[in-house]
Amino acid sequence: MDMQETSHEAKGGRGVGASLRRKEDARLLAGRGRFIGDMRFAGQLEVAFLRAPLAHARIKAIHIPEHLKGRAFTHADMAGVKDILAKTGLPGFRVSAQPSLASGKVRFAGEPVVMVLADTRAEAEDLIEEIRVDYEELPANHDMLRAVEPGAALVHDDWPDNVFLISQTDRFFDEARLAGAPIKVTREVRTSRQCMSPLEGKGCIAVFERYLEQLTLWTSTQMPHIVRSGLAECLGLETRKIRVVAPDVGGGFGWKGLLQPEEVCCAWAALKLDRPVKWLEDRREHLIAAANCREHHYVMTAYADADGTLLGFEAVAHVDAGAYSVYPFSACLEGAQVVSNLPGPYNLPAYRCRTYSVCSNKPPIVPYRGVARTGVCTAMELMIDAVAREAGLDPYDVRLRNLVRPEQMPFTSITAKEFDMGDYPESLRRAREMIGHEAVRARQTQAEADGRKIGLGYATYCEQGAHGTSVYHGWGIPMVPGIESCGARLTPDGTLEVRLGVQSHGQSMETTMAQIACEVLGIDPGLVNVVHGDTAMTPYSTGTWGSRSAVMAGGAVASACERLGERLKKIGAHLLQAPEEAVSIRDAEIVGPNGSVSFKEVAKTWYLAPQNLPADIHSDGLDLVAGYKPTVDTGTFSYASHAALVAVEPETGEVEILDYVIVEDGGVLINPMVVDGQIYGGTAQGIGTALYEEMTYDEHGQPLASTLADYLLPGAGEMPNVRIDHMQTPSPNTRFGQKGIGEGGAIAPPAALGNAINDALKGMGVELSMSPMTPRRVRAAVAAAREGAVS
Repeated sequence: MDMQETSHEAKGGRGVGASLRRKEDARLLAGRGRFIGDMRFAGQLEVAFLRAPLAHARIKAIHIPEHLKGRAFTHADMAGVKDILAKTGLPGFRVSAQPSLASGKVRFAGEPVVMVLADTRAEAEDLIEEIRVDYEELPANHDMLRAVEPGAALVHDDWPDNVFLISQTDRFFDEARLAGAPIKVTREVRTSRQCMSPLEGKGCIAVFERYLEQLTLWTSTQMPHIVRSGLAECLGLETRKIRVVAPDVGGGFGWKGLLQPEEVCCAWAALKLDRPVKWLEDRREHLIAAANCREHHYVMTAYADADGTLLGFEAVAHVDAGAYSVYPFSACLEGAQVVSNLPGPYNLPAYRCRTYSVCSNKPPIVPYRGVARTGVCTAMELMIDAVAREAGLDPYDVRLRNLVRPEQMPFTSITAKEFDMGDYPESLRRAREMIGHEAVRARQTQAEADGRKIGLGYATYCEQGAHGTSVYHGWGIPMVPGIESCGARLTPDGTLEVRLGVQSHGQSMETTMAQIACEVLGIDPGLVNVVHGDTAMTPYSTGTWGSRSAVMAGGAVASACERLGERLKKIGAHLLQAPEEAVSIRDAEIVGPNGSVSFKEVAKTWYLAPQNLPADIHSDGLDLVAGYKPTVDTGTFSYASHAALVAVEPETGEVEILDYVIVEDGGVLINPMVVDGQIYGGTAQGIGTALYEEMTYDEHGQPLASTLADYLLPGAGEMPNVRIDHMQTPSPNTRFGQKGIGEGGAIAPPAALGNAINDALKGMGVELSMSPMTPRRVRAAVAAAREGAVS
């Protein structure tokens, strides 16, 4: 196409593929960002919530002093407000109605029971001390495996058991045939519940603008349009009467991709009191109240030939989904993805899996970076190493033997995943070379001077991103992604405004989307203003999640800029007195046979000198909305191989990461520097999952990590010098060949590090199967192995 005649180099290294410095940093690093915590409105009230101290109890009575009437509200006061319903069309799914304030009983410690408003948060917290709630404590389901046993206390009284949904598949699994497999390995793997811990907690400010008869909710969210839809449903308002604005958002990771009960409460209070109402989550609320994730349990059996070739795989999995189904993803998100993603990048000829999404007396489980894939990658990759140990082979060789091969692409997996393009074995081979596999194996034959054990671990995964309508329609949830739209407007001074429904919360969209505009129109990214996060100004979008923005929003930006370019060419050709087919776009100019005219001159003509326009000019002008949908609806498949080298001290259980390498393939990279940043950040989170982070509960369902002194997060000192290599295999189904990679860095570290730790300790007969692999768990496993050897 003539609009794209200019090469990447001709664009001055600013378009697709350039490591352009982030535009956002100019304000964010100088402290000029605008977050919910920075905002205050005249007459504003602040909210604190009285939260349930028990995990499971009936509410017998709530005693609010008379002088707090009109400042403290319960569920009974919020008459007409509907419960949050996150349904799914999957057969057998049980719906949980989540009240914004607890009604009848509380179902997890931390559930909001009373909303209190005052001039300051501190005052509101003081007033909470004057409120008394009478509870009748009930047995709490603190362990998902016990919660599904007969006789377990029911979280929802009208359910027959504590299961949201059973997800299952059975593909070519023949027990009689597999019974004769030379290798049969069974393992139990468990991942601990975690907390997201973005730098900025959740927060919102609700303002009723009476002159507009419109409720505006300023909220730290990844999904402004979805929050708007859910809020309208709960409050019984027409969507047009609600505006949702996301200012700067300090990290999301999935936690901010939901409609929160607190948002509904603040919106209701703003309408009732006709005053701005603000709530800002503190760190203790974040840890205990609703930002939990990733609690899985697997019992798996792998069947293989003597050479490690997988013949079949079966699993029974449980996912602790907590007390309620979250809007809009529902409680089936993790469980359903366990079933479909457990095979990962491996060519399985037979597969059977059943997953229970369990209802428990814990906060609702919410989608966290990597969603179910971190758990399934850990489970599958630990199994690959277990098969290798049973066969007496190097785990690298078993992994390489079973990966989907490039000549099989495009490949339909056993769970009907449509892998687009790539070379999974090559990513593993490169990781082997980067980590120095042979040298490590040689080193392991010699005792370390300090007595530590050296281990090498691999993990390979694939990440389905930019999911299409077919995937989410099949789940029947309230949010089905479709065509992503972009608004493009050339302003009178010749700058470009790009309006997007997706929301940036660290992904550098203000930079990368401007680079895409530069790729199409040649315009300097510095002259592109990316507008997002405001339902009043942006096209409808399901938001930022599922590694979809670079593919979907990026494609929409390109489509909108192409259409805008056609209109610019028509005007420019007229001004150049040249046939339209004889002009092209180059570096923000319309270039003809005998000269050029700038975008600024074209814009000036359209807005200020319309008498100079051609008679047949497009009457819609230089402001338009265009949409984009990939050519294949099933999403993109990025992938990576991680390799970790660790040193383990058996006596103390301490683990040191000596080296860590990643070979990833995200297709064509819009901005390689931004991609590296995404991978580094995700890897840090994955290291937290592998070694540190754990949200524990006692037998009464009480959270045992309510501060950052108890909930351990990795810091700079825990991060190794991660080395990254890129394989850019273009996707044939997207606008520039890009694939979603936003969640990838967080998926593989628990598996790679877990395998490395087990590799280090295999000579001692130690094999760990629960994350995080803390020093306590390492010491216990070593002690158990020694005790077994002695007995």
